[in-house]
Amino acid sequence: MALILKLIAGIVLGTLMGLFAPEFVTRLLITFKALFGELLFFIIPLLILFFITSGIASLPRNSGKLLGRTLAIAYSSTILAGIGAFFVASWVVPFLTTENREVAQASANALTPFISMDIPPLFNVMTGLVLAFILGLGISATQAPTLQKFSDEGRDIITKLLVKIIIPLLPFYIAGVFAEMATAGTVFTTLKTFGVILLVAVALHWVYIVTMFVLAGMKTGRSPIVLIKNMLPAYFTALGTMSSAATIPVTLQSAKANKVNDDIANFTIPLCATVHLAGSTITIVSCTVAVMVLHNALVIPSFFTMLPFILTLGFVMLAAPGVPGGAVMSAIGLLGSMLGFGETALALMIALYMAQDSFGTACNITGDGAIALFVDSAANTSESKPT
Repeated sequence: MALILKLIAGIVLGTLMGLFAPEFVTRLLITFKALFGELLFFIIPLLILFFITSGIASLPRNSGKLLGRTLAIAYSSTILAGIGAFFVASWVVPFLTTENREVAQASANALTPFISMDIPPLFNVMTGLVLAFILGLGISATQAPTLQKFSDEGRDIITKLLVKIIIPLLPFYIAGVFAEMATAGTVFTTLKTFGVILLVAVALHWVYIVTMFVLAGMKTGRSPIVLIKNMLPAYFTALGTMSSAATIPVTLQSAKANKVNDDIANFTIPLCATVHLAGSTITIVSCTVAVMVLHNALVIPSFFTMLPFILTLGFVMLAAPGVPGGAVMSAIGLLGSMLGFGETALALMIALYMAQDSFGTACNITGDGAIALFVDSAANTSESKPT
């Protein structure tokens, strides 16, 4: 919650500086934004490589049908949530304002930084993604301890960088983005759209949660209202921690309160905390559509253009770091490589996502409780069949 307040302060400060501060001061902030952006986009492919490799390699082994069933339900949930968000956002966002296209002129009219530095990534995002799957599956198959240790330590280094440098400095980066837009006269149109799309995203989170537990109630013969009530402690804990991993103990208690078998809960809840990100996907897809409307250079794609992005997003966010904003940090590489987002568009995505990160995380872990119910019900059904 403290990070959200800092991001809001960054938006306000950046807007005021862009409108009223001397040009020299505003250009200093924009210079920081440019340099920080180079560092941010340099580490994204490394984040994808190390986190996905480590995540795949560390999946529980010898779990057979239980592992496959849990992964299939979690991935399907994430993808369907993203598809639903795309259709809703595509319908809502274009009606917000007729002046959205002005934002595209921001990069042309804004002040330039004092210093420019080009730090090209070691490899592009898709290369990192493919390499991560090859290494992760290879480590899992061959039990290669050296590569496992390398991927885990690389993940730990990137996590430390995110926690100690990237996340603390994000409010200043966002301030630079909004200062740049303020000097171009497009900031208020952007803020208006921001407010509406965040409300839409949170509303979609609850539509998703209710839908999942109605289906779980039908599957288990229990009241959806009671099931959701039992998950509320986990939901509100996630609002505060902004981390699925940190909420696991409470999520486990909530799932067991819904009469999920202890062994099933102990397996599915920690696993889903890293592989199930339906709430994050809802937000990222909704915000993607909003940013596309705000930028003349980007056109809202058709469903069949967006579908590969959503399908890949479900994999890219696998084992997203347990720090605020981990999901969007994993996703921004895809936004650039698959949808053509530039630096300003990516910065807007980060700001939009981070402003509601706690709600997306709460949706993720609440959905984990529904998945545990589905897996438990399926396990009971298979056990009851005659052999």
